[in-house]
Amino acid sequence: MKKIPVLNSMEKTRDTRFLKNYTLNYTNAEGGEKIYETVSNFDYDSPEELGERASGVVIVGWKDGRLLLCREFRMGVNHFVYNMPAGHIDQGENVEECAARELFEETGLSLSKVYQVLPPSYASPDLSDSSAWVVFAEVDGELPGGVSEHTEADEWIHPGLYSREEVAELLREERFSGRAQMAAYFFAAGFPMNTGKLSERHL
Repeated sequence: MKKIPVLNSMEKTRDTRFLKNYTLNYTNAEGGEKIYETVSNFDYDSPEELGERASGVVIVGWKDGRLLLCREFRMGVNHFVYNMPAGHIDQGENVEECAARELFEETGLSLSKVYQVLPPSYASPDLSDSSAWVVFAEVDGELPGGVSEHTEADEWIHPGLYSREEVAELLREERFSGRAQMAAYFFAAGFPMNTGKLSERHL
């Protein structure tokens, strides 16, 4: 049976406010050395901590039969992409508190009913250990009608509510993040969003 790679050590090579670069030393499946680069939101004291902490939330939101999507300019790819509202958990916040804050900052909307919170999933495990809880929820309120004014200076986020037909058109024509593309596909295909198996919670 092929052996699982073993992480021997890690060294931080760059430290910024949100991102830390690490060089990982592995023994690969054939017993050789493998040097791997990764990025994290966290400071780690030992290799065993890598990948064990979630850093944020993603909100799959809808209102009156329309899906909430954010058209964002993402510096990492130098393009506009469609994404879900998302963000980092602040110290002392729980998942739903973070979801409510990030939702308001990026869209001006509020959480109405949370149907399900999925365990943390990785956004891009080949590049980073960044992971987030996914919150499925109805939202309420009025959109700002343009770019959100509650975000930081280097963020450009224009939220919108889209019908199934409009989402199908976006999927044919526009760029998406992976999570948003998957949620948008199932929404456009008619999958009901409010069928989570966890108990509905009224906020």
